Order: sequence, then C-alpha cells, then structure tokens
Amino acid sequence: MAMKRRYATADVFTDRMFGGNPLAVVLDAAGLSTAQMQAVAMEFNYSETTFVLPPDDSAHTAKVRIFTPRSEVPFAGHPNVGTAFVLARQSQFASAAADGIFLFEEAAGLVPMKLLREHGVTVGAELRAPEGLSRKSIVSREIAAACLSLESADVAMHVHAPQIVSVGLPFLVVELGSREALSRSKPDMARHAELLPLDGADAIFAYFRAREESAADHETVLHARMFAPLDGIAEDPATGSACAATIALLSTLNKDDRAELAWRIHQGVDMGRPSLLLGRTSSRDSTAIGTHIGGRCVPVLEGTLSL
Repeated sequence: MAMKRRYATADVFTDRMFGGNPLAVVLDAAGLSTAQMQAVAMEFNYSETTFVLPPDDSAHTAKVRIFTPRSEVPFAGHPNVGTAFVLARQSQFASAAADGIFLFEEAAGLVPMKLLREHGVTVGAELRAPEGLSRKSIVSREIAAACLSLESADVAMHVHAPQIVSVGLPFLVVELGSREALSRSKPDMARHAELLPLDGADAIFAYFRAREESAADHETVLHARMFAPLDGIAEDPATGSACAATIALLSTLNKDDRAELAWRIHQGVDMGRPSLLLGRTSSRDSTAIGTHIGGRCVPVLEGTLSL
C-alpha cells in the first residue's frame, strides 16, 4: 500500500521566492530504498533533493541523505542550509530549533548547523564544513579554459592554478580574470567528459574576485558560477559546498594576518536566479581550521508523495 510522505521545498540563499537555489526536502523518508530516493530526486529534478531519516545517535537531530538527479552525494551546501530551514518550521523539531543548533549525520561526517533568526523567526541557516581543506590535482590553464568555452588568457593564475579542492565534496575551482569572462562562461560537454571525473570531482566552479571589499565587515566579494553537466546540472544557482572549498583555499593563500575572514559570494546572477552566500573562514599558520557558509531561505511548496 502506498504511504503518503510529506515534502517541502524552499529557495535557498535568497530572500525572495524564485531566486536562489530550489531544494526539495522529503520529511518522512524512513523505509524508502536508495532506488526510491533516487527516483524522487529525478522527479523533482532540482540540483539536489534531501531525505530526512531518524539519526543513528539520538543526540543528533537527523540523518540526511542528499541526491542529485543522477547520484547520491556525501555532502552539499544548499541542501544542508535548506533542510535546516525547513526542519526548523516542523513541530517535531521545535525543541532542537529552540537551541538554535542542528546536527546532521551525513556520509561525509557530522554537519553542525546554526539557525539564523530575526525577531525570533528562523530565516536561514549556516553550516560548518565537515572536513578540513584538501587540495588535489592541478589542471592546466588551457584545459580549464576549454571546459568553460573560454580562452586560456581568461583564466587567472596569480593566486592559484585551477585545482581540485574539497571540504567535503570536491570541485575543480578556477579563478577568472574578469567579470566579463565569467559572464561568457558556458560548459563544453565534450571537454568536461575528457577531464572529469577527476579526484572525485565532476563539476567546475568558476569565480571572479572583485578588487574591492564590501563596505560591511570588510567582506571579500566573489562572483561565481558552477557547471556540472555530467551530473545533469547544466548550471547550479548556488553551490555552498563549492563556495566553502573555494574560500577555504583562498584563506590559506591570504597574505594579510587576519585570522578571521568574511566572504560575500554572488552566484546564479547570469542564469536569472540571483543568490547570495555569506562565508566565514578561520585559519592559523596558513591552514584553514574552520569554514562556514550560510544564507537566507524562503518557503515555497508543501505537499505529499504517495510511495
């Protein structure tokens, strides 16, 4: 017999409906098979769908499994932020929400979530990455540019070469020399397939670092796009895990002596779903020791699935 299972959707890393990155959260996922979860994720066809299960350790809030339309992933940014926001609105999580902290069990490890509140109402969440920074293969300027349908001169090399980096999920991170080059970027499917997957990464995160800081809190401003055509995602509106890996990398390469850095990342603008991700990094002796990404969310849909 089919069982009705509740779901909710939210737009993540935005303060307005139909901006940011949409997420579906299946609230009653206990008993679903992996194949069923994958089918549901494909049906929603968002960049990710999450499934909330009872935790293995009762001291934690929930076990969360994350699926793209094609595969399960061990960790991701906007699914964690959106799931925390959705659960904070559910009565069965009221006591945990009152403490302002959720702990999610995921394949990559335990992910602490801090609820963001205004006037006593949860308006978003912030995650702490489950892993420290790992730096893997370096990719040539020419190959990275070709994957983005750009010329090699469009790729900036003075801070770092294109490289696979991760704080829980790996990405090829490429710095571009201009905002205009970022606007021209588009994935070359054949070149992606030649290069990726590499070190577990099947997506490319391209960014341009603005030369000025924002007026608020000396935040460093990045403009970004993320392409994952091999995973069925032509472009992602907001990618917390890639942003987290990128700011962890940049904080270790930072030349000033500030141990705490703030980041403001604009993504999704070129595809019509503007997103804002706010980051914090802490480092010691050129080693990233804490990476946080957060933002606001907006509720969109509620309903049931018959499975």
